[in-house]
Amino acid sequence: MVKNMEVEIKKVDSQGRIIIPFDWRKREMGKENKVYIIKEKGYLKIIPMKKINLTKFFDKVDFGMNIGEWKEFEKKIYRIK
Repeated sequence: MVKNMEVEIKKVDSQGRIIIPFDWRKREMGKENKVYIIKEKGYLKIIPMKKINLTKFFDKVDFGMNIGEWKEFEKKIYRIK
């Protein structure tokens, strides 16, 4: 079941361009200006490319050791002697 779906009819110009609704661009894309276009039989999916903040995952990784001294950690992780 799809919730909150809106349907708009848009014209496609002779070069295949459409105008993506402003409210969607503002809400979903922000300052980004690139999208993924996924081609399926019978339809296209347009998905905004968003920068992902990977720092939220930093505390989730368990290396099995305490990373108190960065140089020591690098030596162990890269197996530097």
